[in-house]
Amino acid sequence: MEKTTVSRDGTRIAYARSGRGPAVVLVSGAMSTGATTAPLAAELSGRFDVTVYDRRGRGESGETAPYAVEREIEDLAALIEAVGGDASLYGMSSGGALVLRAAASGVPVRRVAVYEVPYAVDDAAARAAAEYTERLAEALGQGRRGDAVELFLRHTGLGEEMIRGARQSPMWAGMESLAPSLAYDDAVLGDSRVPTSAIASISAPLLVLAGGASDAWWHEVARAIAQAAPDGTYGSVDRQTHMVEPGVLAPVLVEFLAV
Repeated sequence: MEKTTVSRDGTRIAYARSGRGPAVVLVSGAMSTGATTAPLAAELSGRFDVTVYDRRGRGESGETAPYAVEREIEDLAALIEAVGGDASLYGMSSGGALVLRAAASGVPVRRVAVYEVPYAVDDAAARAAAEYTERLAEALGQGRRGDAVELFLRHTGLGEEMIRGARQSPMWAGMESLAPSLAYDDAVLGDSRVPTSAIASISAPLLVLAGGASDAWWHEVARAIAQAAPDGTYGSVDRQTHMVEPGVLAPVLVEFLAV
């Protein structure tokens, strides 16, 4: 990251900018840093001034205890101020939940787009999310970072064989280093239900996307988010899953954000 700004509580937030045009800030999800969104930034930089950043407690950004979702919202406000005081936001997965909460809180945003925000679609999913929250807090409280990562991977539907393979991969150490931030993404999702009352206060145009090849529940959640917003639109990205390809997603975002 080539630049830094300071959030309201004094936390240093590292970010990078590329391109020219209207400002767009990309917000990554769980187990990720600003580098995760860099390929999408590269696709968008021909039309926009794109900012990627390391969320607090990740990468080159600092961290100030205790964590609160409100501090992450302040981080986004500081970034928007740093890039000129006016920007659109795009959030991926749990980063989309952060974007929705930021927009609902009154952070100045021009347009908002999110992709596959993992809210619970029914009571069973909400119970599973509550169990995950409890077990994640226990693992992190005991310093069992590897177990915390396993819990996350299992919660997202990864099979046991793939989890064992991940543990033996060179990437595992990096994943364990990000494990504490799993609690932050979990906090951003709240009780795991679509926060309809908060979304109803978002005045900016909102685009809610799901992958055309993703399970039906992703589309059900996306529709619920869009329907809760005063100016919400649901869309499907052809042939994509949760691991959406930047080159396929970018034209959809350009069409929406360039208005």
